[in-house]
Amino acid sequence: MTDTALSPSAAESDGSLQTLLRGIDVLRAVALADGQATAKSLSRQLGLSLGRCYHILRTLKAGGYVVRLPGGRIDVGPGGASLGRQLRARFEPLPELFAILARLHARTRETSYVSGWHHGVITLLQFIAGEQALGVRGLDVGYTGDTHARASCKAVLAHLPHEQIEIMFGGVELRRLTARTLGDVDSLTVELGNIRRQGFALDLEEFSDGICCASAAYFDQDGAPAGSYTVSVPATRFRTAQRDLIAAVQEAAAIATNLLRGHHLAVPGRD
Repeated sequence: MTDTALSPSAAESDGSLQTLLRGIDVLRAVALADGQATAKSLSRQLGLSLGRCYHILRTLKAGGYVVRLPGGRIDVGPGGASLGRQLRARFEPLPELFAILARLHARTRETSYVSGWHHGVITLLQFIAGEQALGVRGLDVGYTGDTHARASCKAVLAHLPHEQIEIMFGGVELRRLTARTLGDVDSLTVELGNIRRQGFALDLEEFSDGICCASAAYFDQDGAPAGSYTVSVPATRFRTAQRDLIAAVQEAAAIATNLLRGHHLAVPGRD
């Protein structure tokens, strides 16, 4: 495939426009590098030929998405910054949902997340880092990947119709991120059934080694899943904290459900 051939027959090797996806990968890597990226470092990091990397960077620069700094360094340009602001505004949770997130963080003192289910995609909307911040590479606001391995996603998936799960995962190879990641759709289906019955989801080092999570879904006025609340802790102390963490995310989810169904905040057990 060449960078100039963008017709479906030439550019779609697995159902996606690979050149476009590579451009997004480059833009994301530039943003994460905080002004220290170079064409050579991006080429090595992303497995691109140097020539192809330069071609993508020229295209992004022409659109204002990146700028060239002294010394050959690359940073996000005004077009990229504007896109980031628009996306953040689009996915910013309701202030009330963020207040619930703040309550969850205050109760657990752990890294806490709120995710949303929008247009068939589960998106990380916001998070508050715990006192012992956990560094999970790539997991940031707007993240949508690896839904089979994340408690925040499984909590939502468990309440979707079986037919929808089949459409999302049928015939799809599940990426193994750790030795504990579920590797087939049948195992995922069984786990989703357990999550639906018990009312919470766990990630026991499935997404990242050494990190465990607990999550519970919240629901809209029609009873459909609208997102989830999640906490993550080091695996070394998850066992002793597990019961309290599950109770905390279930409370947060219940408050959010009350909010979406009754258009007001209602803390369980309080007038």
